[in-house]
Amino acid sequence: MTLLSVDELTVTFTGGGGRGTREVPAVEGVSFTVDQGEVVGLVGESGCGKSVTSLALMGLLPRKGVRVGGRVEYDGTDLLTLSRNAMRGLRGTQLAMIFQDPLSSLNPVVPIGVQVTEILSRHRGMRGSAARKEAASLLDRVGIPDPTRRLREYPHQLSGGMRQRALIAMAVACAPRLLIADEPTTALDVTIQAQILELLKELVEQQGTALLMITHDLGVVAGLCDSVNVLYAGKVVEAAERRPLFATPAHPYAHGLLGSIPRLDAPRGERLNPVRGSINDTIAWSDGCAFAPRCDFYTMECLQGTPPLEGQAALPDPDHRVRCVNPVLPVDDAGDDAGDAPEANQETEAPA
Repeated sequence: MTLLSVDELTVTFTGGGGRGTREVPAVEGVSFTVDQGEVVGLVGESGCGKSVTSLALMGLLPRKGVRVGGRVEYDGTDLLTLSRNAMRGLRGTQLAMIFQDPLSSLNPVVPIGVQVTEILSRHRGMRGSAARKEAASLLDRVGIPDPTRRLREYPHQLSGGMRQRALIAMAVACAPRLLIADEPTTALDVTIQAQILELLKELVEQQGTALLMITHDLGVVAGLCDSVNVLYAGKVVEAAERRPLFATPAHPYAHGLLGSIPRLDAPRGERLNPVRGSINDTIAWSDGCAFAPRCDFYTMECLQGTPPLEGQAALPDPDHRVRCVNPVLPVDDAGDDAGDAPEANQETEAPA
């Protein structure tokens, strides 16, 4: 059953509309769905619109200087039409979010126990010793040792992994139906990352919680997500189930992201193969494909307006959709190279 349906979500920073300001589109027509108990990934470089998308879903963007459009239906209700009080009632109970940086997300001058029990008090009506006992149980559940003592400590007294676990405990305190995790493993060492991901996986399996995982780490996607949406410059450029995406990445951007991952079996001294350029090397989607300035398969056809997000006959999965006029398609078994991506245009330079 579809729990969350995002349809043509747009977020534009207007700068307040004052003189000399210009509008900056951060999210341009993002659409995806999240089913109950499903883990959906939003993947892309910093600046592609992942975190802005999550803040728009949770109603946490400022009301001034920002224009939000489209539809975000949660269990049949359009979240974008709800009042602040109505959204405040859903956050924490039905919807919850794990923020990217636990040290800045937690109040530095308030003990962890007070921050956890505040959620229990507001949404579950728990008070006093009952709230403290439940808070300690939540910390224990997410793997924090000696939870009763940790309740009295401040965020700076906890390690990075413990702070992240405390945020997760706060997010799942009311057993939300939808959990949004915004890069929950950033700045953690690989051992702690693995523990956090295993914890999230257990929560999804035990509670049937739907999880929207926002990350730039394809290793996280490979180990956790059921389906993946690759974002670039505010648009979904490729959408597929996890296995088809990793087996046959079709958009040059997704293909480049996977190709840039170092391999343990690579020969010693082999050079890395990064995606050239940066997120700033882009053009407006209205002028063509925003990835064209960085694309190795650029042709003049890429500048004929915004490519649609659609399936490709050469891809084995019919639900595998790509926003590209020159996708990187697999070679068929007969060795016919008709399915290969075209070579880069040698007669014209890529758009600046």
